[in-house]
Amino acid sequence: MRVAVVGATGAVGSTILGVMGERSFPASEIAPFASERSAGRTIDFGEDRLEVTALADDAVAGFDLALFSAGSEVSERWAPRFADAGAVVVDNSSVWRMRDHVPLVVAEVNPESLADHRGIVANPNCSTMQMVVALKPILDTAGIERLVISTYQSVSGTGRLAVEELRDQTRALLDTKEISEPAVFPHQIAFNAVPQVETFKDGDDYTTEERKMMGETRKILGTEAIGISATCVRIPVHTGHSQSINVQTRDGLSPEACRELLSSAPGVTVIDDPANGLYPLAIDAEGQDQVLVGRIRRDPSHDRCLNLWVVGDNLRKGAATNAVQVAELLNVRGLMGGARTASG
Repeated sequence: MRVAVVGATGAVGSTILGVMGERSFPASEIAPFASERSAGRTIDFGEDRLEVTALADDAVAGFDLALFSAGSEVSERWAPRFADAGAVVVDNSSVWRMRDHVPLVVAEVNPESLADHRGIVANPNCSTMQMVVALKPILDTAGIERLVISTYQSVSGTGRLAVEELRDQTRALLDTKEISEPAVFPHQIAFNAVPQVETFKDGDDYTTEERKMMGETRKILGTEAIGISATCVRIPVHTGHSQSINVQTRDGLSPEACRELLSSAPGVTVIDDPANGLYPLAIDAEGQDQVLVGRIRRDPSHDRCLNLWVVGDNLRKGAATNAVQVAELLNVRGLMGGARTASG
């Protein structure tokens, strides 16, 4: 299997390569692609050194699989070209997620959707991704009527420049120096909480990140009937998104039954002994592929509501690991090769 990794020098792209190595992904060749300024760089992959190539029309042929993490503009232009040339594309950007003919897939939640792909498969938003892994068993068992979500999202979700901005601001403030004007975030991120993740479109009180969580969750779970409200907040944490989720179920579900249910769910680890200080932390999730769930408790204001605290590594399960898991599923289910392109 010949595999292209587009955006290979970015935070998620480099994590994709690391996950492929860890999981012994069955590739006979891996070709890293990035921007012109990164062309010629070499990347360590196990014992091999891979040379980065710039995207070009004559470079897309002959691949079975292309894993994209290079932003919406690059994905919209180049993903159909790889698909037309015979590859199946697994894309991490937002550009394809809500297209009717493009499956939006989380490996543990809706792998059956892969059968309908036309050459492009979308990877969900990182916050949506970890949340639906925890919600799917609840949906299947007790139904879900409504979700109220508050997120606490790490800076690595915005990329390496965001991580550098947090580090530079933190260092300056600890040294009692003036910080530079924020360049990545709309406000100072160090020692702060910013209730804006991504942007506000004209006339909309919700950010694009919040709209993604609402729309993508319904598409992945396969129902428009769930009421969803989301507030997304950026906090000064390096890696690991945390979420407070209020779940209103159709049928009654006790906290004890929910813990038992999630303890046996694929991709989930329950850490729930708050009296002894045991609950999911962002620093515990970093480097893990499991979604961590704790603080499972009854909402005292509603008989059919539970509160959950959900944490995941936004670079791994929130992006890279799921992309590789989807690629593995495409391979073992014989869904690569001869597909129609999503651009058609």
